Amino acid sequence: MSPSAIPHSTASDHFKDDLNLSILGLGVKYPLVRNGPEGLEIIANRHYPESTALKKVLSINRFTGIDFRSTIATIDHPLVNQATPPTITQLNTIFREEGVRLSVSACRKAIAEWGGCVEEITHVVSTTCTNSANPGFDHYVCKELGIRSNVEKVLLHGVGCSGGLAAIRTAANLALGLSFRQKPARILVLACEISSLLVRSELDSIHENQEVRIGVCLFGDCASSCILSNGIGESLSSVPVYDLLGWKHDVLEDTEKDLGFDVDPMGWKVILSPRVPSLASASVSPAFHDLVNSLPRFHKNNFPSKAEDFDWALHPGGLTVITGVQEAMNLTPEHLRSSYEVYVEHGNSSSATIMSVLNNLRSQPGGKENVVACAFGPGIILEMMIMKRPGLANGVPVENGHVAGSGHATTNGHTTMNGHTNENGQPTTNGHSTDNGNDAQPITNGHSTENGN
Repeated sequence: MSPSAIPHSTASDHFKDDLNLSILGLGVKYPLVRNGPEGLEIIANRHYPESTALKKVLSINRFTGIDFRSTIATIDHPLVNQATPPTITQLNTIFREEGVRLSVSACRKAIAEWGGCVEEITHVVSTTCTNSANPGFDHYVCKELGIRSNVEKVLLHGVGCSGGLAAIRTAANLALGLSFRQKPARILVLACEISSLLVRSELDSIHENQEVRIGVCLFGDCASSCILSNGIGESLSSVPVYDLLGWKHDVLEDTEKDLGFDVDPMGWKVILSPRVPSLASASVSPAFHDLVNSLPRFHKNNFPSKAEDFDWALHPGGLTVITGVQEAMNLTPEHLRSSYEVYVEHGNSSSATIMSVLNNLRSQPGGKENVVACAFGPGIILEMMIMKRPGLANGVPVENGHVAGSGHATTNGHTTMNGHTNENGQPTTNGHSTDNGNDAQPITNGHSTENGN
């Protein structure tokens, strides 16, 4: 069997037409520092001699398509400039400070948009792959937010970049259980990653083993959050951000060695084989058709069920992952505009990225009523979910019951930011951030600027 094949069809598993599950608030928090591709080159040249493997990695780094990566620290931070890479103990200390801070900010944004209060939260579902301490980081986030001590918590581990969507899926199943018991569900979902300080550990492996490791060129930092409700006892009248229609989880066979995140005394080591883009691209079509087949609403007269009839919130694992899925599913850059924008502006922030893409998408002008969200994680795990944008009226996005801003223009079907596209029609920027509720600002030479946000 092909390793990209998905053996267990969900075609016989059907979701009812109205699950009554809605995302009522979304919050994303990026650090203020935004490092361009030159940042990695500066760090590498400071601490490592020239070598064939390092030259190859730095060459790849210049052509990832990422303009900036959002990070908690500048290239002059002591931890990335000490004699040896930071230890896992040092990384944990930083995560407890910076990761919790980012997480609390993202959660407060989601809660504020929802309009409820922390006393109403019934469950918390969190995920990270860049911290493994006990108690988990969610414990400290809940304390900072003032969430009741008897609120049930779930912390997902081992799911990497698919973690954000896996956390939403887990929350959805919890909410359905509460619906069966006729009890309200207001579930706080949280994803947080601090990947940037692993740069020295990755560069060490490149230098010592002469390995071409491209993970060091892709990852940044972020926290993202949402509030999921089952509608029971809901007194708020605001329009939901997204309604959940159905989801799919599966594992691609014989791919454990292709994508992973191994524990190491110096943190974690990214495993990313050259097969990942093709494996990911090949798996999306069967998963999509299985999921559509499980949703009766997509089989009514004249109702769209083709991939191009949906907007796509694809986790931007890398440029070749996005373009590979685009080609495999007969999509255009416009379908994937938010995945491209988040990738260009912030890089890959692992599990926290998918909610950032969804946050970006809901502010885009026009677009489709229904959205396919998709992410891949170690295993290789595939997570897919179909959502509806109930606030979309006449092709104009609605946020908090109000028509959103004009967003970004499109040129020849390609999403633009500040009016520019590259030669391949992919979005580019002129060095300025697109905020979409995030706290990212432009930088100069690896240092952030702030305007009071």
